[in-house]
Amino acid sequence: MQEIEILYDLVKNYLHFSIFFIIFVCFLCESAFYCFVNIYTFMSISERISGLLSQIESMSAANAEELEALRIKYLSKKGEIAALFSEFRNVPNEQKKEVGAQLNALKDKATERMNCLKDQFEQATQLQDKPDLTRTPDPIALGTRHPLSLVREEIIDIFARIGFVVADGPEVEDDQHVFGMLNFAPEHPARDMQDTFFIEKEQGVQKPTDILLRTHTSSVQTRVMTQQKPPIRVLCPGRVYRNEAISARAHCFFHQIEGLYIDKNVSFADLREVLLYLAKELFGQETKIRLRPSYFPFTEPSAEMDISCNICGGTGCSFCKGTGWVEILGCGMVDPNVLESCGIDSKVYSGYAFGLGVERVTNLKYRVKDLRLFSENDVRFLRQFESC
Repeated sequence: MQEIEILYDLVKNYLHFSIFFIIFVCFLCESAFYCFVNIYTFMSISERISGLLSQIESMSAANAEELEALRIKYLSKKGEIAALFSEFRNVPNEQKKEVGAQLNALKDKATERMNCLKDQFEQATQLQDKPDLTRTPDPIALGTRHPLSLVREEIIDIFARIGFVVADGPEVEDDQHVFGMLNFAPEHPARDMQDTFFIEKEQGVQKPTDILLRTHTSSVQTRVMTQQKPPIRVLCPGRVYRNEAISARAHCFFHQIEGLYIDKNVSFADLREVLLYLAKELFGQETKIRLRPSYFPFTEPSAEMDISCNICGGTGCSFCKGTGWVEILGCGMVDPNVLESCGIDSKVYSGYAFGLGVERVTNLKYRVKDLRLFSENDVRFLRQFESC
C-alpha cells in the first residue's frame, strides 16, 4: 500500500511539471510571435517613412494644380502621412519615441517642401504681373505679314489643294546639286562667277565639290528625287542668290517657288492645266495664259508662261508694254538626263517642273514698281499691306 502511494506522488509531480512546462513553452511562443509582429511593424513603418521622405525631397510641380494634387496625396486627412500616423498605435511602446520622431520629421519636411513650391509660383506670378517700366506708354501698333510672305503662303495654299507638299533644303549648296545633277554643262555661263556666288571654288573647271549660294531652289528638287521614289509632287519655296546689279527690277537675292511632279504618263498637257489653275487662282478667273518656247538645261521641251495683263485685261497698257501679256514663270518637262542622274528610270517615269519669282508675282498682284522696296523694311511701305 505504501508503494502505491509513492507511485501516485511521482505521477502527480510529473503531471504538474509537464503542465507547467507546456504552459511555459506556450508563453515563450506567444512572446516570440508578438515580438516578431512588433519588429515587422517597426521595420515596415520605418521603410515607408524613408520612401516617402525620398519622394518629398525630389517633389516638383509645374503649376498650382499639380501642387494641390501633391498636397492631397501627402498631407490631407486621407493622405499617406495620415495613414502612417493611424498605424502608429501598432508600434511597440519601446519604439514609439523613435517612430514618432520620424513621423513628425516627415510631416515637417512635406509641409516645408509644399510651402517652398507655393512661394515659387507666387514669385513667378508677381514677376509676370510686374509692369515693364522701360516700355513706351504709347499703345504698341500691331504689325502685319510681309507682302512676299502673303504671296508665298497664298501660292503654297493653292498647290496644297491639289496634293503638293512643301520641301526645304540648304541655301549653301554644292555644285553637284545646283548644277551637275540638273544637266548643266561644265562650261555653262550660269556657273561663272558673274552669275553665282561661290564660297569655296578651285581654279579651273567647276567641280561637284565647289560650295556656293544656290541660284535656284531646283537644288531642293534634286535632293528630293535622290531620297524619294516616284510619285513625287513637291513645292520648293526659298531664297536664292545671284550676282546681279541691284536696281528697281533686279536684286542680288530674291525668293523663288519651284514645283516638281513626277509619275507615270505625265504629259505637257498636265503641266498646262496646272499652270492655268495657278493663274486663275492668283489673278482671277478671267486670266488667260500662253506658253512660248524657251530653253532650260533641266527641261525639254521648255517654255515661258505669260498671263494676260491684270491691269488692262489684255488690251495693252504701259505696264505690259502694249502687248497685253506679262511674263510670269518658266516651265517644261523634266529632261530625262536629270531623272537618270537622280536615280529615276526615265523610260518608266516622266514629269514636269516650273519656277516663279515671288517678287515678280507680288509686283503683278500689288503693282509695286521698285523691287528694292521689299527688302528695305520701310514701315510706310509695309503698312500699305495691312488690309491684305
